[in-house]
Amino acid sequence: MPFTNLENRHFTAAEKTTINGLMTQLETAFANKIANLTPEERKKYGSINEQNKLIVNKVKDFRDNQPALSSADVDWVEFAADFDDRAFKQAVIIRFATLVDGLDNSKILQDYDNYQAALTDYEYAKYKASANAQGYSQKVAEIAQFFTGGANTNTANPAPVTP
Repeated sequence: MPFTNLENRHFTAAEKTTINGLMTQLETAFANKIANLTPEERKKYGSINEQNKLIVNKVKDFRDNQPALSSADVDWVEFAADFDDRAFKQAVIIRFATLVDGLDNSKILQDYDNYQAALTDYEYAKYKASANAQGYSQKVAEIAQFFTGGANTNTANPAPVTP
């Protein structure tokens, strides 16, 4: 084969069905636990930085170890629930991010594999068109439109047209 398959680990139909079912279960489980902030709300509430997380952690430590020093104006049950949920969500986000990164990397390799195979097929079509084989001239013309200048003699790394 003229190109290397960089990624040849494929999902079976059963695996796709299982994953889609699990994704639906996750979406259902998270449905009433996630927020959808507007850009303005994201800017308004922001995200606490690492220094401010240290403040929150220190206040929690004082609450846990010396509750008599805690303000009566704070809903400490809600504080604890927010703290615990935030830690749980952060752990889930890290796990999801790891999965997304791995899936994205695998998809990049498959995109590369597909592109190399498409280039090989295009070269074959050009060869067949040059021999006046039926249908190949139209195929070459339709594919050629995606390359800068319409036709590209650099088949190793042709430059696709950018939108």
